[in-house]
Amino acid sequence: MSLVADFISLFFPRYCLACHGALVKGEEIICTHCISDLPKTNYHLLPANPIEERLAGRLPVQHAWAFLKFRKGGIVQHLLHQMKYNNHPEVGVALGRIFGLDLKEAGLSGQFDVIVPVPLHESRKRTRGYNQSAKLAEGLSYSLNTPWDESISVRKARTSTQTRKSKIERWENVKDVFTVSSTEAIAGKRILLVDDIITTGATLEACGQHLIARGCEQLSIACLAETQ
Repeated sequence: MSLVADFISLFFPRYCLACHGALVKGEEIICTHCISDLPKTNYHLLPANPIEERLAGRLPVQHAWAFLKFRKGGIVQHLLHQMKYNNHPEVGVALGRIFGLDLKEAGLSGQFDVIVPVPLHESRKRTRGYNQSAKLAEGLSYSLNTPWDESISVRKARTSTQTRKSKIERWENVKDVFTVSSTEAIAGKRILLVDDIITTGATLEACGQHLIARGCEQLSIACLAETQ
């Protein structure tokens, strides 16, 4: 099988989805060099961090992290574009696994009962083919050995993009669009709510409030990237 794989890669080389360089044997999706260059925040190692501060007074959370720093034109923006618009859901899974390994190494693997991605509206999910936040949740689940469930949180209405909206406009855009499919699935559970990117935190606040109102015992937040 290894010889067959080597033969195929000779004529159909695999490329890193970050830098487009050829992947070598043992590398998948993102090359080792690009993984080492990821602009990690390491917020999970700090007693307090900017994501917790951003949500303070708005959403009671046990933990709140962003994995990477988003810079315009940088590697994170490129990977997010690959994941969301170029039909590469595997990028989300790969980054989720890397994020999860960092959390596991910090002793955080036993902190959650279920991982819940922020949902897409069904019409948008059909168009894209997948929910990018669910792919991140899938990767986190693998590394943290914690189940993930895409069916728990539901987006009732399709909203316009949050891009270029003010903080108040972002909140008005999402405050009433989420619900929960099953109270029993979250009652008394420690939930890790996952999204791809956090700017003002309005989407996470709106989604998280529904989980808490339906009986979630403890809520934590994990985002792939933060913008300023």
